[in-house]
Amino acid sequence: MSILSNLESALGGMANTAGTAGGETAAGAVVVSQIISMLQNHPGGVGGLLQSFQQGGLGHVFQSWIANGPNLPVSADQLRSVLGSDWVSRITQATGLPQAQVEQHLSTLLPQIINHLSPNGQMPQGDLGSALAGIAQRVLRG
Repeated sequence: MSILSNLESALGGMANTAGTAGGETAAGAVVVSQIISMLQNHPGGVGGLLQSFQQGGLGHVFQSWIANGPNLPVSADQLRSVLGSDWVSRITQATGLPQAQVEQHLSTLLPQIINHLSPNGQMPQGDLGSALAGIAQRVLRG
């Protein structure tokens, strides 16, 4: 079973136990799995994503997600300018969620995911598989 499969399984279980908030949790879970997939396939991984943010003038925002301390917010417009509309389109298509909802989840969850991948204030090194194994629970707990 792949790391992504484990993540989707964990997220599915969390959504099923969320009671009345299950729909929102499930939507967030699906977006998280798509973000993880896109991170795994992004050229250069997390380092490549940092480079994209730096080239888009938002390197300081991404660095805040890595560093210890509060994460700077990122808007949907900023994400589109750095990542391109392709990320949002792929997630929208894969999830079936409205674009505005995907953008809201992406602007909330991407900083949390990057933050959880860098718990010591440093970029994750090497294979992200072990770092991604427990991220579902940590991200959705906030």
